[in-house]
Amino acid sequence: MAAGPKILVLAGSVRKASFNRRLASLAAHAARAAGGDVTHLDLADYPLPLMNEDLQAEQGVPKPAQALKKLFAEQDGLLLACPEYNSGITPLLKNVIDWVSRKEGDEQPLVAYRGKVVGLMSASPSPFGGMRGLVQVRSILGNIGVLVLADQVQVPKAHEAFQPDGTLKDAALAGRVTSLAQSVVTIAGKLTG
Repeated sequence: MAAGPKILVLAGSVRKASFNRRLASLAAHAARAAGGDVTHLDLADYPLPLMNEDLQAEQGVPKPAQALKKLFAEQDGLLLACPEYNSGITPLLKNVIDWVSRKEGDEQPLVAYRGKVVGLMSASPSPFGGMRGLVQVRSILGNIGVLVLADQVQVPKAHEAFQPDGTLKDAALAGRVTSLAQSVVTIAGKLTG
């Protein structure tokens, strides 16, 4: 049997107790169950300096950014769990997006993003569940050639939303995470099949 579409799952946080890391784990499990060939990435394994064109000109794209870019380019779809800081995207996630977007040599611009399908999620202690930050993530990704699915998942009051085992208490919300993961796998499969 052929492998399913390649799906990269990550959280825009490296904090060990991050709600979005828990959410990314649930999405990774759901994407695997839907037939995706899933890579669940931990950004803590890819430390990056702040994006700086002078740094790139002097030293080239940092090795962790090169590795991330290669990994992103190999994928058919992405599932991103995006924390919200002060109503916006986290500096970590924005920095990753920016470094992965950097053109090197004679390659096509935005080679790691164009044609990918992405599902967005967020978990936040706020009653909005990170929705305000997702607006920015959606805008950024849409402008660099990513097909961002209309459906997204927000987990409000995240400090109360998870069971000790990392699953969501609300079955309907858990079903939405599963549905989003399935949609990414299905659409990515159709676009690459």
